[in-house]
Amino acid sequence: MNQQGVRWTVEQVLALAPDATSRRAGGELGATAPWSGTGSSGTGAVWGLCKGSGSRPYRTVVDTTGPAYKCSCPSRKFPCKHALGLLLLWAGDAEAVRDVDVPGWAGEWLADRSRRAAEQGRGAAEDRPARAADPEAARRRAERRAARITAGATELEQRLADLLRGGLASAERPGYGLWEETAARMVDAQAPGLAARVRELGAVPGSGQGWPVRLLEEAALVHLLDRAWLGIDRLPEPLAATVRARVGLTAPAEGPVVRDDWMVLAQYDSADARLTTRRIWLHGRETGRTALLLSFGAAGRAPQLALPPGFVVDAEIVPHQGAGQLRAELRERFGGTVPIEAPPPGGSVADATAAYGQALRDDPWLDSWPVTLRGVVPVPSEDGWQLADAGGPQALPVIPAARSRPGLWRLVALSGGGPVTVFGECGHRGFAPLAAWSGDSPETVTLT
Repeated sequence: MNQQGVRWTVEQVLALAPDATSRRAGGELGATAPWSGTGSSGTGAVWGLCKGSGSRPYRTVVDTTGPAYKCSCPSRKFPCKHALGLLLLWAGDAEAVRDVDVPGWAGEWLADRSRRAAEQGRGAAEDRPARAADPEAARRRAERRAARITAGATELEQRLADLLRGGLASAERPGYGLWEETAARMVDAQAPGLAARVRELGAVPGSGQGWPVRLLEEAALVHLLDRAWLGIDRLPEPLAATVRARVGLTAPAEGPVVRDDWMVLAQYDSADARLTTRRIWLHGRETGRTALLLSFGAAGRAPQLALPPGFVVDAEIVPHQGAGQLRAELRERFGGTVPIEAPPPGGSVADATAAYGQALRDDPWLDSWPVTLRGVVPVPSEDGWQLADAGGPQALPVIPAARSRPGLWRLVALSGGGPVTVFGECGHRGFAPLAAWSGDSPETVTLT
């Protein structure tokens, strides 16, 4: 795989922005006026000097094979607006950012980055035996944590019983504070997965019309997870691994290494008051496997891991254990990136719902499942939009959260009333479109 001659699209650059403010600011810097000394190399480096408010321009360099960013500006966002502006200029104007020799200031950072990556790889290999040096101490720590989680799950069962005994309507009176207190106890019990579900319970009464039904659904799922944990010794190991992950016991990725040409289908962030979570969906061109990479950053900070949607990366991933689990860790990348030449294989709406149903058998707490719809048309409905099979009566509603996003209108424009291929997440609330392809072009249109 070779990076030379392959430039990202504007949409792929903007997909890397940590927030809407950075996206707008980067767009303003995506012109030639503020830049000088720009250039790129066939190995995936892009650099330039951006005029700022001071006397010295900001030195900006990007390694697109990471991607990774370096800028002399004081911003703590990754990528900063200067890196976004430089990439937008590189993507949109080949004459403004030509292939030239790497200047010394950019070359030093690129060389240092390569050296540190090599050292980290050696260090990780050396550390693996050391981490397993005292299995008895690790076993005792795991037993103590399991005991705390069991105590927390037992307390949560009592809280759910009190809720049902008092009636669902009573859940509105205490407000969110009581649930937050219960969630804090789950954190103390070292069960962050249970804590997150408790916080979701606390938010349901204020979610609008029909909240009692949703509260009952969420309470049932929490109860099921509690009972599964309390009886985990009787579960088959794949399901037990899923329960441990849902409770919050994150195990290291220890599955077999899988190397493939991975299509980067989508990347998007979600955030709360504590954490920013980045989800990157991959599909193996040879293995046909779908994988989810998760990366985290502190509140207000973008995670470090970023891959440009619409490209293919030759890489190794290590899957996590668990029934129906798609999560994996990125182990190592080889070479650069090339554009996706064709969308992943897909099926009908019926195929998508069947795949989600099958996945629920392995993981009852699953909110959605990645699917690719082929030959669907976005059409308006009474309560929003839906994706309908071009040759049949079946359709999937687009989730409410996606109806206000610009990506929905990009999808409608791409379709023009004709069938398209759409990748997204299919769940009990509907379908969340993340990427699309028309029959006339292999170019990936990002919808996030």
